[in-house]
Amino acid sequence: MTAPVTPVTPVLREMRWWDIDSVLGLEKDLFPEDAWSRGMFWSELAHSRGPEATRRYVVAVEGERVVGYAGLAAQGDLGDIQTIAVAREHWSTGLGGRLLTELLRAATAFECAEVMLECRVDNVRAQRLYERFGFEPIGFRRGYYQPGNVDALVMRLTTAPGSGPAAGSPSVQGTESNG
Repeated sequence: MTAPVTPVTPVLREMRWWDIDSVLGLEKDLFPEDAWSRGMFWSELAHSRGPEATRRYVVAVEGERVVGYAGLAAQGDLGDIQTIAVAREHWSTGLGGRLLTELLRAATAFECAEVMLECRVDNVRAQRLYERFGFEPIGFRRGYYQPGNVDALVMRLTTAPGSGPAAGSPSVQGTESNG
């Protein structure tokens, strides 16, 4: 009789240049209409290291396979979530929340008072994730996603201590991550 197989929890770590090919595979599967290019990822990673870093990119790795990734850009006291993606077989496992938690930790390290993001208006699953973390809808960007002319919902989280719905929220502070 064999022992039951325990599922492996993906490990979060810093995205590096050698992850780009794997990330591009996921990107093209999940966002075929508006996938980022190799150059876009290279450019983002170029700003993610050293004392002048303004980016934080992480990957979720299961064994040798990248099963998720996420990125944040910071400028002054404003953070902007650039991307979050999770392989389809890991949807509804909490991995998206773990990636988002890591980006919010980075926003805190960058001393961001607010974190913004855009989300497709038809991506209700992602909107629910962001709302659980305290993001609030603040507007729309008409025709933001191309092709298809799909609107983006703009959402904001105020991260300054003692302000906004997420202040002191255990979903933002104290959520575990393997990053």
